[in-house]
Amino acid sequence: MKRFGTVWILAALVAVTALPAAGFTLIQYLTKAPVLKISVDTFNNSSSQHATEVEPSIYSNGDTIVALAQEGRFYDGGASDITYATSTDGGTKWKYGSLPGITNVQNPSNPWDRVSDPAITYDAKHGLWLAATLPLSDTTGQMPLVSSSSDGLHWNNPVEIGANNGDFMDKEWIVCDDTSTSPYYGNCYVEWDDNSQGDLLMMTTSSDGGRTWSAGQTISGSQGYGLGGQPVVQTNGNVVVPYLPESGTINAFSSSNGGKSWGNIVEVGAQNDHQPAGGIRELPLPSARVDAAGNVYVVWADCSFRSNCSENDIVLSTSSDGIHWSAVSRVPIDPLGSSVDHFIPGIAIAPGTGGSTAHIGIAYYYYPNTNCSTSNCKLTLGYISSTNGGSTWGSPVQLGAPAELSWLATTDQGVMVGDYIASVFTSQGVHVAAAAAKKPGKEYDEYMITNKSVLNEDSRIQFSSRGERPLPGAHSDHPLHVYPPGD
Repeated sequence: MKRFGTVWILAALVAVTALPAAGFTLIQYLTKAPVLKISVDTFNNSSSQHATEVEPSIYSNGDTIVALAQEGRFYDGGASDITYATSTDGGTKWKYGSLPGITNVQNPSNPWDRVSDPAITYDAKHGLWLAATLPLSDTTGQMPLVSSSSDGLHWNNPVEIGANNGDFMDKEWIVCDDTSTSPYYGNCYVEWDDNSQGDLLMMTTSSDGGRTWSAGQTISGSQGYGLGGQPVVQTNGNVVVPYLPESGTINAFSSSNGGKSWGNIVEVGAQNDHQPAGGIRELPLPSARVDAAGNVYVVWADCSFRSNCSENDIVLSTSSDGIHWSAVSRVPIDPLGSSVDHFIPGIAIAPGTGGSTAHIGIAYYYYPNTNCSTSNCKLTLGYISSTNGGSTWGSPVQLGAPAELSWLATTDQGVMVGDYIASVFTSQGVHVAAAAAKKPGKEYDEYMITNKSVLNEDSRIQFSSRGERPLPGAHSDHPLHVYPPGD
């Protein structure tokens, strides 16, 4: 186990005039926040790239935080293993290691060659951290795994959620019902898709702390097909799963009976995505959370509000039942006339807050200038928050220093920080988990970071996108399902 010191970044704030409505023209200058390195790739096998960590997931229970990431990225899919980084004091100090029992890179007796797509949650009823991962045999995705830990530091070997019934599994996610008054308290749910059946969406349920899982189920009615489903559990026990289909929309399906059946496929909102410059791999996958009142919030990257779909914004839709969704609104990180391109968002909501007082935080990557190239794009990490359920937003924050694309792990679908980013609240404030990079001395120097200090909003500066509407004729320049599975 290792602990790191702080990577310091100079902090500066340029004040701007508060503008309560859409149509503002001032550039919202960013506060720069210091970041903390929380884990690094510890492998040195010659078959993958080092030092690389990508694709984080993060979750909290009280002041314990667990973050996962791929470590030792392979060019053609997966990683040498999955890193866990754990803090038991609200994010001040971190310890890290590798999940056991998965890859033969870590231990020759382990059954799988690579692993990908980490997702972390907490099962309050059984007092367990559960880490879902996608093992690969060579480059082929197998049935998802679930590893468990009582403290986030000592992990059991994984359980396979079922017999492999397809040729290529992909993009699993996990969540648990942690509301003690829910009729399905203690149920945990894993979503994935079967690429060999056209990205057929699948769900499974466990009620015993992840030791055993139900047979995989499809979505009743018109079966669901797509990528990147993120199940979330409402306070009444209903499970809602936003996902990316191949239809130019963000959709969702749900279960109201504890995962016995799944249905009610509905459209959350239109999805038009601008392909970011420089050859970075990016999919407009949704990120979802639930507030204390049971409302579901979904964010994704979308260019519908921009002329000629020339830049992505982060957009938001909400629902109280998983069936009826609000009109898509733009998160006002920058003015509509700016050249900033935003993508790969990760949403968090502070525990105990909901409705008009929901405290929302969104982490994302961005290019300050969308018209850049592989040699001069500046990949930057940003964060923005709202304390009133998304009615208005504070001034955005820049985390750490920008990275050059040549510093990032390479894949057969582009340079990579991950298909996801992550953020979570503790009682002490929000923590973002993200891939960052420095100019490498040898091969790479890409690792996981979080913010060192609490990211407080400046209540004097509030921005709104009230009255904005998507432009007619918006059209994505980013082909859906552009990436092969198993990555």
